[in-house]
Amino acid sequence: MSPLRYILEKEFKQIFRNPAILKVIFIMPVIQLIMLPMAADYEIKNINIAVIDRDHSAVSNQLVQKITASNYFKLVSYDNDFDAAMESIENDKADLILEIPKNFEVNLYNEKESKLFLAVNAINGVKANLGAAYLTNIVQAYNADFRIETLTPGRFTEMPIIEISSSNWYNPKMNYKIFMVPGILVLLITIVGMNLSSINIVREKEMGTIEQINVTPIKKAHFILGKLIPFWVIGIVVISVGFLIAWLVYGIIPLGSYFTLYVFAAIYLMVILGIGLLISSYSENQQQAMLVTFFIMMIFVLMGGLYTSIDSMPIWARWFTRLNPISYFIEVMRMVVLKGSRINDIAPQLLIMVIYAIFINTWAVLSYHKRS
Repeated sequence: MSPLRYILEKEFKQIFRNPAILKVIFIMPVIQLIMLPMAADYEIKNINIAVIDRDHSAVSNQLVQKITASNYFKLVSYDNDFDAAMESIENDKADLILEIPKNFEVNLYNEKESKLFLAVNAINGVKANLGAAYLTNIVQAYNADFRIETLTPGRFTEMPIIEISSSNWYNPKMNYKIFMVPGILVLLITIVGMNLSSINIVREKEMGTIEQINVTPIKKAHFILGKLIPFWVIGIVVISVGFLIAWLVYGIIPLGSYFTLYVFAAIYLMVILGIGLLISSYSENQQQAMLVTFFIMMIFVLMGGLYTSIDSMPIWARWFTRLNPISYFIEVMRMVVLKGSRINDIAPQLLIMVIYAIFINTWAVLSYHKRS
């Protein structure tokens, strides 16, 4: 194993003599892990709403006050001109228009019903759907309160009241940071590991040192392991720093054990680094390797289940995510951090990663050819 030891010594010296690589490895993930969870919020707030009140009654005023009292809506206009409200949507000053018709209060008291008109700016589909859903829930809650208040006490036609008590498991306070931080940490170690390993062998080609290595009696497996192990160690260090930041900045401590996370992370890094070395073996220069890595990373990240639910994807996309290693690690991170899952609970994902690691690294070894 002495040839492997010499390769490892060379790789570690080469890494620590390059200050740019050290900044990429340690400083960038720290900054990103602190900033991204603060900004990546699933909850939509400050939705601009324009209200057209043609009734100007006590009931319509109460409805408008109930809407604006929530933390979701910001009243940007309140008048009788529908054209002016539409202009505010066209100028991106409003996201929703709520029109309260004339005789709104009279119809509610006399006919027990009244209609509202809602126009939604659907350029941003997510914001439009959530904004309309928030507003619909507020109106329905106000409608239920109004009907209860207007019922005559003691009559047999009183509206029944159903109370719902909910319990949020695994994330009782619905804190999105607890949901996002583990997934973002997976993305960071994936980006760092795959980018650095993908330019490793191809950098030797550009510098000309690959020819010197090729004439040595070093075995292909030793060469690939020598390129993989240093970044594997660095990946473990990066994820350890990530766990420390998650605890210090966000107060996140896994309900499960760190041992479970490290076991999966160790195998996962073998997969990611193997993919990077595979890209590096087939690439002719660093630019080509970086472009291929960027292409693969974009697909892995967007279809990894961090920002969009895998269950809501089309069938073909759900099948593709089974080849996406990021989706497995994000799932495992959330299971261990939020649910306290143990090794036996993540056994299926662990087995898939082991098979993935063996396949990718075997391919990486076979793809490397010594050329004169």
